[in-house]
Amino acid sequence: MGRVDKKFCSDYCRNAYNNKINKDSKNLVRNINNRLRKNYRILDSFPLREGKTRTTRTRLLDKGFDFDFITNLYTTKKGTTYYFVYDLGYLPLDNEQYMIVKRE
Repeated sequence: MGRVDKKFCSDYCRNAYNNKINKDSKNLVRNINNRLRKNYRILDSFPLREGKTRTTRTRLLDKGFDFDFITNLYTTKKGTTYYFVYDLGYLPLDNEQYMIVKRE
């Protein structure tokens, strides 16, 4: 059944083959995406007023935030560096304080 030049006998065979080929890289990608997703949920849990709020490093760590996993950096003209997880970011301030911002 199906095309004459088909490569797999069924969708099950095709999926099994592709899952087997991509197994090693998928675990790494899956783990990184899970950590990014968790960091995003943590940043999103803080209520923002006018697109920003403040918190402490301890509160972020208590919720399980991992500072090693970000999606991009944004450096302003003044040299200030914001660390982003998708559209939510944080800016390290003095005394273990952080400002959480949302990029519009």
